Amino acid sequence: MVRTISIGSADDPRLTDYTRLTDVGLRTSLEAEHGLFIAEGTKVIVRAAAAGYPVRSMLLAESRRNDLPALEAAATEDTSVYVVPDEVAEHLTGFRVHRGALASLRRKELPAVSALLDNSKKVVVLEDLVDHGNVGAIFRCAAALGVDAVLLSPRCADPLYRRSVKVSMGAVFAIPYARMTEWFDGLAELKNSGFTVLALTPDERATPITSASIGGKAALLLGTEGDGLSARWLHEADEAVRIPMHPAARANGVDSLNVVAAAAIACHLLAAANDLKTLQNAESAS
Repeated sequence: MVRTISIGSADDPRLTDYTRLTDVGLRTSLEAEHGLFIAEGTKVIVRAAAAGYPVRSMLLAESRRNDLPALEAAATEDTSVYVVPDEVAEHLTGFRVHRGALASLRRKELPAVSALLDNSKKVVVLEDLVDHGNVGAIFRCAAALGVDAVLLSPRCADPLYRRSVKVSMGAVFAIPYARMTEWFDGLAELKNSGFTVLALTPDERATPITSASIGGKAALLLGTEGDGLSARWLHEADEAVRIPMHPAARANGVDSLNVVAAAAIACHLLAAANDLKTLQNAESAS
């Protein structure tokens, strides 16, 4: 059985990890200082613990006490589960806690970019995406579509921010990622590791992604939600690629997709193109 502790006040210092979860500035500072992150929902908490993230504590609204048995898979004998009245949970966190439990977990040290590249053939690289929901959704796409790893530019949003974790449904724990130490020459390491670097863009002059010259290793670059990839990364990429739009799309004022939809389609088409090339090579060899 998990160890439960009833607390009646949001001012209790044992609840500090859960303070004002909707305040991005505060949470970014607090989580960086203490090396923690917040997971929301019993299933996500269990996935995080299974992935090796140590649980610091859990927070449960009184109305969700029935979730306690499901949390045992993530708890150890030292784990404290703080049970608070629903109104205290809402006052403390800044929102109505309706997805069961919250957990504070300790972050793990990120691997070096080089370590991920050594063991990957297909990676997604995010340049300066600042929307946590989009980052989480892209991780979910990457995990579902066979991407080996995700690389983040230095200013990219945190995949372990609460909203990223929530939107990804825990996929941020399933796929390895690393953060680049610099942006300006960030693509050099990819090229030196033998990756074909593909820059995804809506530009009609770009190569359809299914026709791209993909080698044994491919890195797909995705840019910011509004402006797309920077001019430098577009220039440094081996090839600019696009997702072909339906002929009627531009007539209807649609020339591109949002970054999450583009990531999902591009990863799928990239996988299909790789599979086709593998099949063709096998047929040629026979």
